[in-house]
Amino acid sequence: MTKKELEQWQAVTNSSQYRWVEDRITRLNGRGIHKSHNVSKLMYHFVLPTKYRRVVVSDEVENVIKETCIEISKRYEMYFLEIGADKDHVHFLIQSVPNYSPTQIIKIVKSITAKEVFARCPEVKKQLWGGNFWTAGYYVSTVSEHGNEEVIANYVKNQGNEYKKLFRNKEPEGQISIFDYM
Repeated sequence: MTKKELEQWQAVTNSSQYRWVEDRITRLNGRGIHKSHNVSKLMYHFVLPTKYRRVVVSDEVENVIKETCIEISKRYEMYFLEIGADKDHVHFLIQSVPNYSPTQIIKIVKSITAKEVFARCPEVKKQLWGGNFWTAGYYVSTVSEHGNEEVIANYVKNQGNEYKKLFRNKEPEGQISIFDYM
């Protein structure tokens, strides 16, 4: 399919639900990620603490993280369904394809977001004298479409008084939310 044919096809369909990835059409909807020969619905809840648990996640840093994650979605086959932040850690609900392990996903997210935060918010680098934005570790769990949303919502709700939701992907319809029950 040529680029012109793709543009015509997207004009007929709802283009916000379709992506051109690796010379194939990838469709993200409430049932999963549809590719030419498979459908997957792999969702992960990640929690990334900042280095030394420093309180460096300001409104400006939150904005940089959100914008960077949206750009990561355009380049990689991972979709940020939700992003939420407290002053010293960030929660991500990410849907991806089986090609990426949780370790690969978080390596991509941590490296690109840290680089962007340091580039666009130089005052943060001064507060974190070691040169790293994130700690070496992270928390990850798989998320089921049935039954786990309440558990995750309660966990997130009870994580500090300063927690606020940064981003909620409006697409796809019917997707679960870690914030639905808050």
